[in-house]
Amino acid sequence: MKKYFLKLYQYNAWANQRVLGCLERQHIEDEKILTLLGHIVAAQLLWLHRVKGLPPPPVKLWGIYTFDQLVAMADSAGKQWLDFVESTDDFDRELTYTNYTGDPFTNNVETIMIHLVNHSSYHRAQIAMLLRQNGFEPINTDFITYDRILRDQLKG
Repeated sequence: MKKYFLKLYQYNAWANQRVLGCLERQHIEDEKILTLLGHIVAAQLLWLHRVKGLPPPPVKLWGIYTFDQLVAMADSAGKQWLDFVESTDDFDRELTYTNYTGDPFTNNVETIMIHLVNHSSYHRAQIAMLLRQNGFEPINTDFITYDRILRDQLKG
């Protein structure tokens, strides 16, 4: 599973960076778009802290963040998740935690990790739709595009 999670979380960090680059190039300041991106990276940090047994990070799941804050949060989340994957050998364990409203749950860490990347992809698609609706050009963050770029079949 380690190889799978390394590729998955390398992709996730790449996709977040592509969205940030797209927003920067087009000078996007739309609050809905920035809030969705903030939700993506805040969720990544919140889940990482849960999985590692740490106190919640100082982020709001639906907070308002500046572009610079989003860049820093995305960079931190990407690096921390990759560090976690690289330093962990057993992802097949149960985790009991409380969600952001205080409700208790138990889930498998592998399931959480797969969910988190799918959750991020879902909200990146919402960002792409909002960009297009507002007359901007979204960036392709499909996993197959990532793989094609890695294989030098496409330019990044």
